[in-house]
Amino acid sequence: MQERQWITARRSKLDALAEKLTKQLQEVQAERDELAIAERVLNRLAEQARADAEAVAPVSAKMAGRAVLLIPHRSDAADEGALPGDYREILAIVREANGPVQVRAVGERLGLDASVRGKLEPLRAKMTKLADRGWLHKRGDGRFTARP
Repeated sequence: MQERQWITARRSKLDALAEKLTKQLQEVQAERDELAIAERVLNRLAEQARADAEAVAPVSAKMAGRAVLLIPHRSDAADEGALPGDYREILAIVREANGPVQVRAVGERLGLDASVRGKLEPLRAKMTKLADRGWLHKRGDGRFTARP
């Protein structure tokens, strides 16, 4: 008789545990479903952000293990939107000038310390790159003009 009572008591405990575990499993499954929805939403947002970034961001490539921006040739690009922001700003400054401009004048408009030659060299390189790609014209005297 004692074995029957023990079996009944044990079965009752196991039934209660099974009920508790079933409830926990349902809660876990509900949370997993919510996480799956959240993950899908995040993936969609990330895809949308990537698409937006690709529409705006200039093309980049890897050189010597680091990412560098590629400045497209003027004939290859539909408009200035293909250029990175700092290059577009340089181009706008040169276009606003009434004539040929020196790197120093562009540097001053950009807020660079034009009295330090080393501060202007990266700007000179960017302007030369724009000239090499057909966005600007570099004159023999080292000044730049906008291409029509």
